[in-house]
Parts: sequence; structure tokens; C-alpha cells
Amino acid sequence: MGEELQKLIEIAKGVTPTPEHREEQRRSFAYGNTAYENGRITREMVNQQAEKLARTAHDRKGS
Repeated sequence: MGEELQKLIEIAKGVTPTPEHREEQRRSFAYGNTAYENGRITREMVNQQAEKLARTAHDRKGS
């Protein structure tokens, strides 16, 4: 492995993703895996379901 690549890897190890970035990555992962199995799945569908799940979780916390 090159020295530059090793430096970048070490820098990346210290990065802490924001909650927003983690959510973006989660949705991207969900889309990639579901669209692979079913070509009719869209990013919009994944986003709609993620928002619905977030609202449900928020409502449960408030109860």
C-alpha cells in the first residue's frame, strides 16, 4: 500500500460522521440493496419510507 493511501486511511479513521451523514449513508445502503433485487425501487421510495419510520419513532418517543 502506498504511503499516501496509508495517510488517508489514518485520517479517515479519525473522522466521526454526523447524524445527517449516517442517515444519508443508511438510505443509500437501503436503496442499493433493494434496487439490486427489485429494479422498480426508487430513491424517492426509500426516502418516503425512511421519513415514515422517523415519524413513527418520534411519535413513540413522545408517548
